[in-house]
Amino acid sequence: MQSAKNIVCLWYDTEAEAAARFYAQTFPDSHVGAVSRAPSDNPSTKQGAVLTVEFSVMGIPCIGLNGGTAFKHSEAFSFQVTTENQEETDRYWNAIVGNGGEESMCGWCRDKWGISWQITPRALSDAMAAGGPSAKRAFEAMMTMKKIDVAAIEAAAKG
Repeated sequence: MQSAKNIVCLWYDTEAEAAARFYAQTFPDSHVGAVSRAPSDNPSTKQGAVLTVEFSVMGIPCIGLNGGTAFKHSEAFSFQVTTENQEETDRYWNAIVGNGGEESMCGWCRDKWGISWQITPRALSDAMAAGGPSAKRAFEAMMTMKKIDVAAIEAAAKG
């Protein structure tokens, strides 16, 4: 059982367990915990089907709820993953997109269950935090990208 007082609840149609297992295999400091099954038929699941899955993503406690098709995910919620280099950026991006996900713009992608991810290299965050013309150039470069190209961001920041 999760011991955290604040847990992110993510709504899935029927595949909370598959999503949790993918996250646990993809990201460090992630795991799958208790899997609870529906004690009886209900509007979203049948008796015995997976109802909830406790898991963590990079240390963030979550619970996946198989609630049916009533609600969909949007970019209003996303996991932002800070990466240290292009290799790590590529690894996470390719894992998500390559597992049935889809690319978006500016370092955003969506997994096959509809959860949005921001795969954000530290070089981009550092360039933005620096402010001034360097941040403007890095920002303008980012606006042309799907997956972030660390070398291009660093070059843009330097001018």
